[in-house]
Amino acid sequence: MKKLFSLIRDNHDSIFKAFLFFITLLVIVYFFPRKINFEHEYSKGKPWMQESIITSFDFPILKSEEQLQKEKEEVTKELLPIFVFDESIFEQQAVVFVENFEQKWSSSKKIKKDKGFTFFNLFAKERQNNKTTKYSLAYYGLSVLEHLYSKGIAQISDDFQWKEEGFLVLLQKENVAESYGLDNFYTINSAVDYINALDQLTTQETDFIVPLLLEAISHNVYYDDNLTAKMLAYELDNIVSSRGMLQKGQIVIQKGELVNEDKYQILLSYQKEFEKQHWSESSVNFLLVGQLLLVFVAFLILFLFLKQYRPNVLQDSTKVTLILLLIIAMVVLTSFTLKWNANYLYVIPFCILPIVLKAFFDTRLALFTHLITILIIGFIVPNGFEFVYLQLIAGIVSILTVLQMYKRAHLFVSALKIIGIYWLTYFALEITHEGSILHINLVKFAYFAASGVFTLFAYPLVFSFEKLFSLVSDISLLELSDTNSPLLRKLANEAPGTFQHSLQVANLAEDGIIEINGNALLVRAGSLYHDIGKLKNPMYFIENQSAGFNPHDELSFDESTSIIINHVKNGIAIAKENKLPEELVDFIRTHHGTSTVQYFYKQFITTFPDEEVDIQDFTYPGPKPFSKETAVLMMADSVEAAARSINKPNANNINQLVEKIINKQIDSNQFVNADITLKEINQIKKIFKKKLGNIHHARLEY
Repeated sequence: MKKLFSLIRDNHDSIFKAFLFFITLLVIVYFFPRKINFEHEYSKGKPWMQESIITSFDFPILKSEEQLQKEKEEVTKELLPIFVFDESIFEQQAVVFVENFEQKWSSSKKIKKDKGFTFFNLFAKERQNNKTTKYSLAYYGLSVLEHLYSKGIAQISDDFQWKEEGFLVLLQKENVAESYGLDNFYTINSAVDYINALDQLTTQETDFIVPLLLEAISHNVYYDDNLTAKMLAYELDNIVSSRGMLQKGQIVIQKGELVNEDKYQILLSYQKEFEKQHWSESSVNFLLVGQLLLVFVAFLILFLFLKQYRPNVLQDSTKVTLILLLIIAMVVLTSFTLKWNANYLYVIPFCILPIVLKAFFDTRLALFTHLITILIIGFIVPNGFEFVYLQLIAGIVSILTVLQMYKRAHLFVSALKIIGIYWLTYFALEITHEGSILHINLVKFAYFAASGVFTLFAYPLVFSFEKLFSLVSDISLLELSDTNSPLLRKLANEAPGTFQHSLQVANLAEDGIIEINGNALLVRAGSLYHDIGKLKNPMYFIENQSAGFNPHDELSFDESTSIIINHVKNGIAIAKENKLPEELVDFIRTHHGTSTVQYFYKQFITTFPDEEVDIQDFTYPGPKPFSKETAVLMMADSVEAAARSINKPNANNINQLVEKIINKQIDSNQFVNADITLKEINQIKKIFKKKLGNIHHARLEY
């Protein structure tokens, strides 16, 4: 048990990273669809180069989505809107009419109301033969209302107001639906016109009954949108999804045959039936194992890449977490989109992944991670090969065009180029499949444009990840390189010589790192802060001394050495206190490596020749530079400081100085941990010589 705990303690970092990869593997496979994958890949417009397929089962040939959509549109267009005839309205309004009639008649004749004069009594058998003026007029009014309501007084909404003459609708009456022309119904206005045009009565009778009839007018035919929607749903559900059958033993497709529209639909139908017939409970376990192995291989390749080419990234758990989190995010987003609506797949901004990764890492890592991610997603999306091809091309374009993330214009230009390459590639794929431009889905171009626009969200994402994972991007480096920042202003005021030295070192190191394709912004920011520890005792460093006073004259050699060496430790403390990123702290730690404070070491030997001296007492604790950027800073720092002491700074003296200092650093193995070559060091020497020659050129005396 102790051995186990000891093993875990000694390898906890590696165990944690393995756990991260394992959890990522499980999460991704969890979001994979649980269905059998068809073993053949096919696309419209390409010949079938695999063996001929003979079906071993009957299956229906499904209609294409376009065909089904067209049929649905036709059904929707041809479906007649349903109007409902309300038979109760006539009786309700007739009752009101008779009551108003009796009220008005008794008032005009100044007689008592006849309580027996009601709608129901008017149609009673014993009253049918009553021929008095009152009853004749009432019966006439009821006949007018009966005519209007029997034909129907329709409530016409704005949707039907301007329909062409003869527009048909379905009228449901007594549970029977028949088609009628919409113009066969009365409207309120046309019913009013009909009543006002009555000419079979005297003027006195007309004046009496017309207002009563107008008051009794109401709609009794209504558009029923709910019933219409149900009928439409019923008709759509009854659309046949297939257009025939292929019997067992028939040829699905032959080798060399072109996959045209018809064959593509047959293959698609065969694939769906194949996956359905080969699915079983035992299939789930085998499918899960297969998916785990596929994703495991992808992550194994990513792990080996990081181990071989980016070991510094693999050693950092935070950076590994960021990479794996981004992969998970893209897979999960794709999975949800496919479940919601597969048509929106290409709205997803897959190019955000390489852009964000490039902001924190390098182009090669960003592209490789993007490739692994889209290969994994390619297993779950339709037309996987086309998806991978399209996204790989777009990812390469995004990485190559966003050269400087801190320049917002570059991101906008990159988004436009991503949209352009999406459009061009999709257009090429479609005309290859269809052999024509007539069937290209123009909506897809809008989807790709939306994806390009969403790529702009890479900028706030980079800012968020900086805060969340305590990483540094080019945007932060640009802000940190501002010489008006509080810490650099303090350095300029309290240690002006050190500040000027840091500026010169930054210029030298930046030119040097650009020559060997390193991170110029990182080097510049690291150079500006590398000597920040001298703020603790600025006057103990020669560049800040004036009036010939040197406080080291009052100290012993070992005390002076301690102050000089401790500016590294003090710099680390000040950097952490001011919350500088760890990437900049690395420049402070390594800019002297394990070199020796030669001046005080030689002074001690000369002054005390008989005493034994431990050179470690005069040596910086390290570590040595472990990247191109920190190595270049060490070289720039040393040659810039030494160049200040040259009495006659001509080209020959500067050349000898640069060669001597950098060669000595090479001989003392200061660059063994950095991924920098001798060829690159020689390139840097040339840049330093040229730059120092321009700085220390001869001047005329005036």
